[in-house]
Amino acid sequence: MSMGRFLLRRILQGVFVIWGVVTVVFMLRFVTPGDPITFIAPLDAGPEVRANIAQELGLDQPLYVQYFDYLVELLQGEMGYSFINGTPAAARIFNRLPATLELAVAASVVAIVISIPLGVISATRRHEPADYAATTFSLVGISTPNFWLGIMLVLLLGVGLEVFPTSRRPIGLLPALELLFTDLDPGGLRTWLWHITLPAVTLGTYFTALITRLTRSGMLDELGKSYVQASRAKGLPETLVRYKHVLRNTLIPVITVLGLQLGTLIGGAVITEAVFNWPGLGTVVINAINDRDWVLIQGSLVVIGAGFVILNIAVDATYAYINPQVRGE
Repeated sequence: MSMGRFLLRRILQGVFVIWGVVTVVFMLRFVTPGDPITFIAPLDAGPEVRANIAQELGLDQPLYVQYFDYLVELLQGEMGYSFINGTPAAARIFNRLPATLELAVAASVVAIVISIPLGVISATRRHEPADYAATTFSLVGISTPNFWLGIMLVLLLGVGLEVFPTSRRPIGLLPALELLFTDLDPGGLRTWLWHITLPAVTLGTYFTALITRLTRSGMLDELGKSYVQASRAKGLPETLVRYKHVLRNTLIPVITVLGLQLGTLIGGAVITEAVFNWPGLGTVVINAINDRDWVLIQGSLVVIGAGFVILNIAVDATYAYINPQVRGE
């Protein structure tokens, strides 16, 4: 199968998955307790006022009409109007989305920088103290809840030692880079790094432990294959055998997991953003749930689900490019 046909099939599958996500999210509004009109209308609102609000929101229409109108609005790039916040939902969501992407990418960078070298060291020094330390770290990292780790880091490094700040960052990555390259002011980038360190470590700890274990197991599997013995018999340096041949073959499944977990980080950043008061999409979701703002809830969940699907398609394309045998499966 050609690469073009493979991508076309994956994109069509992704479209159906996104449609399913949109349908499920839309139906959740009708099966969860709480009435959006109650949270929008004044406390002393009469039946006439409530009826007018329902008409403005389209809640007086049949379910299939509401569903069709919602799909049409999404195709036009509209997600409705949040009457509780007084802003269009799409504008509010995409205004906060860059901060969530910053946090997810930063957590992925932390995980990659730590986990892959740690996994290689653990595999090449099997049954040694370095191996035991790496496996213990990965076990603790997978078992530790992100919200608890974030609170502990805030109490220890933020409140106790006052090394890192505990409030939301005053500047985003793009403005920080603009200051760095236009005004030659590295202070903006330092401020951004200073504020994102603790949230990135908190969100990336589980990811780091997972990739460490995956790299270790992949390295051990590759080191036992015949081509490694043949390479050593030819007199190739051990460093070349480990890093050019063994690690390269090990990274193929690691790349797949990296892409899939990046989508998980975007959706899983909700709790971490709440702990560190990070101005991302997670804060919008939590506030919308508390306010029963279904317009924002629906829009946020659709964006998160669509992002996860897009990342899956990108990972499949990358994996198919690296290993063409995947296209025929």
